[in-house]
Amino acid sequence: MVETAKEEQIAQQVKAATALISAAKTVAVLTGAGISTDSGIPDFRGPAGVWTLNPKAERASNIDVYLTEPEVRRANWRVMASGLWNSVEPNVGHHALTDLDKRGCLHTLVTQNVDGLHLLSGTASERVVEIHGTVWRSMCLRCGVQDDIEGVLERVRAGDEDPHCTLGSCGGLLKRATVSFGQALFDGDLDRALAAAGEADLLLVVGTTLAVGPVNLMVPTAVEAARVVVIVNGSPTDMDDLADVALRGSIGSILPKILRCADQQDSSWSNPD
Repeated sequence: MVETAKEEQIAQQVKAATALISAAKTVAVLTGAGISTDSGIPDFRGPAGVWTLNPKAERASNIDVYLTEPEVRRANWRVMASGLWNSVEPNVGHHALTDLDKRGCLHTLVTQNVDGLHLLSGTASERVVEIHGTVWRSMCLRCGVQDDIEGVLERVRAGDEDPHCTLGSCGGLLKRATVSFGQALFDGDLDRALAAAGEADLLLVVGTTLAVGPVNLMVPTAVEAARVVVIVNGSPTDMDDLADVALRGSIGSILPKILRCADQQDSSWSNPD
């Protein structure tokens, strides 16, 4: 009986979320680690998250630690050079959001993820804000130059365990082009994220506990602008009480369902293809 009641509640929430999305002409999206777990990338703060199970691992994501502890840097480069990320592919959640873009109503997709899977799934790059950067580029912490990361990884595989910038006489430390704790976001990204939350008819939040700022300000920004907020996550979030609908369950199951049903309900969404 308890399970049946829970299933009925989820069904009602799916119906409510579908109706809200179908009524929206423009949708802004914020995604977190939870959307990539079905691709084999663990999340960080969920019940079985990397940092939940191993709090010390979170320390390695601090820029001060990266700058002062060479072994942390070497470990990061070894992971990248091992090809760990090479076999990762987008899952049904990523593709559902790409379909939303193809239907012509995606305003902006802001992702906290650094895996590049939204772009790999085909979402237009001009609508994606990788607010915490990407593992697929390198950057120099002194001169700021970014480049495709493969050249640096070739150096690591050849024995350069702690690569530095080779541009002129710079010699600065290299790092994946990701935003660590203690680093500022890339210029303009937060402005784009908050503008999208305030401009789009609906903000769809997927796979994040909304514990990390300042990108989590997208939710109160949307609320203050009287926009609709729908949250889909596997566990409770810090801002469920601000949402019009907060759906808890499998992202890979729920997200395609609410977007597919919304498309079927609203024939005004056009497919530019």
